[in-house]
Amino acid sequence: MTFEFKKIIDAYFEAKSHKLDCVLSTVVHLEGSSYRRPGVRMLIQSNGKMIGAVSGGCVEQEVKRQSDSVFETSISKVIKYDGRYRLGCEGVLTILIEPMRLDDSFLNIFRTFLEERRLFKIDTSYMMEVGVNQILGSSIVLGDKIYPLSNRNANLHDVESVEVFSQILKPCFRLVIFGSEHDAVQLCQFGQIIGWEVIVVSDLKSSKTINDFPGASVFLTVENGAFDVSLIDSQTAIVLMSHNFAGDLKNLLSLIHSKPVYLGLLGPAKRRDQLLSQMLEYLTEDISSDTFFDRIHGPAGLNIGAETPQEIAISIISEILAVVHQQNPMCLSEKLGSIHA
Repeated sequence: MTFEFKKIIDAYFEAKSHKLDCVLSTVVHLEGSSYRRPGVRMLIQSNGKMIGAVSGGCVEQEVKRQSDSVFETSISKVIKYDGRYRLGCEGVLTILIEPMRLDDSFLNIFRTFLEERRLFKIDTSYMMEVGVNQILGSSIVLGDKIYPLSNRNANLHDVESVEVFSQILKPCFRLVIFGSEHDAVQLCQFGQIIGWEVIVVSDLKSSKTINDFPGASVFLTVENGAFDVSLIDSQTAIVLMSHNFAGDLKNLLSLIHSKPVYLGLLGPAKRRDQLLSQMLEYLTEDISSDTFFDRIHGPAGLNIGAETPQEIAISIISEILAVVHQQNPMCLSEKLGSIHA
């Protein structure tokens, strides 16, 4: 969700530069099932533009209509949206709509947190009862600094019936692609579409640039596996897909001390076995088998019959998501209970 909130912040300051007022809507509570869970947000600008979403598209117009009074009064309000009778979603959403006001000083600190890949928190106070209340609203917590979205000075702990929805946001998920061929371009595009920060790593012989990779945030050229492993953390997935055995081997060796959540090897099982065998021959130190090697997935991707570069990219991204969310891939029609359970 961090990338969604980043888009909202960017859109807010862009609107502010054009002297447009904004309100923020946040799903703070859910009874039953819904397309999205609590913590999703949508920014509404005074010109009617909406950034983000709080559902699959069925709730947004009602939230926009309800936001008119918040623009007029600058007072937060709680609304409920009952999808049981309108949508068949079997869910009742409690949504807080609040005026959004952030000082310019916030932006640089927020961007620093994103660049340094630090956790941050959003606390949203609300009531379950529908109505307006000027003490309700959100605060963004960046380290020891707290940034209220609106001017609220009340001590919420002294107010009955006020609840707080707290959300810890992790760094944006990062995908590092070693390779610059056509299939790497497709994987880069799909990664960017779902909100990942994509880094493409190529060798010095390649003539490609970042312009050849729509959606890439960084394009690096490295020699002999000289990759900076400090770019890799537990919120990072890696895919080796250079189509060059020696290149993949060098890159694999350079990653030996990294701890990505996922490390995918493109190609058949035979190629994987050869890579790992060669890697073990070159190693001059013992590597615990339950750490680095357990993160390796090869051949990369889920078995969905993928043939084209686009389908292969979807297969790989699907496996990464399954690993990150610790899920055993299956058809939802065969899953018992809640989709999000």
